[in-house]
Amino acid sequence: MLDDIKTAVVTGGGHGIGRAISRRLAKENIHVVVADLDQAAAERVAVEIGGSAFSVDVGEEADIRALIDEVETGIAPIDLFVSNAGVGHGDGDSGAASAEGGMVPVDDRWDACWKINVMAHVYAARHLVPLMKERGGGYLVNIASAAGLLSQIGDAAYSATKHAAVGFAESLAITHADDGIKVSVVCPQAVATRMIGIEDDSKDFSGGFGGNDVDGILSADEVADIIADGIEAGRFLILTHPTVTTYVERKAADRDRWIDGMRRFRQKLIETNSADDSGNKA
Repeated sequence: MLDDIKTAVVTGGGHGIGRAISRRLAKENIHVVVADLDQAAAERVAVEIGGSAFSVDVGEEADIRALIDEVETGIAPIDLFVSNAGVGHGDGDSGAASAEGGMVPVDDRWDACWKINVMAHVYAARHLVPLMKERGGGYLVNIASAAGLLSQIGDAAYSATKHAAVGFAESLAITHADDGIKVSVVCPQAVATRMIGIEDDSKDFSGGFGGNDVDGILSADEVADIIADGIEAGRFLILTHPTVTTYVERKAADRDRWIDGMRRFRQKLIETNSADDSGNKA
């Protein structure tokens, strides 16, 4: 499968998982277009791997359309599009429905999450699917989260939009398989990226906030290898942490019991964080 891919686009390719995927795909002799809001970061990665760099705001359809048009006309047809860019802000003071961000300040976290975590996937498919259908196929990889199968404690907007991202990927796979278009959705748990407070290239993975470290934190490179293996196998659902399968089965078997367990876990996190704050103030 990877042997058939000559040109790939990776959004959010300047940092974290996107950067690792860009590097991994380049090892397969794939020309990678590194797209990121942070143009300088995209250019650094592109220079490193011999790819191309584009500045893009994936929450804006015009930017996605321009990216696809420029690559298709100026470089080559896009065989693989990895829609990786994502955001999470944390619940604000008013809880699950709050507009304001908690950990990351934002005026309306629901609007931001919806645009970047969901509509960016829609925009890419809207402009790529007709092109891929015309030439007989292509591959769309949407990076979601284990929160799209389970839930992220303390970030309702992130959880809801990642669920929507998974649902959209399922619809793409169902609707366009007969058009020769492959679809994968990736649902990782904790990965050593800035999203969980770990800077690029850090060797210290300790202290993942909000219980992120409960099942272990993987490096972005490890996740990129798993994603590459999933693409090679043509798997729809790519999981980086095997324990997610068990959690999903438990959730499906008894939703009330699962919610009660998550409530207890949330309370444990609150107590742990409170104890840590008290210790730091002492």
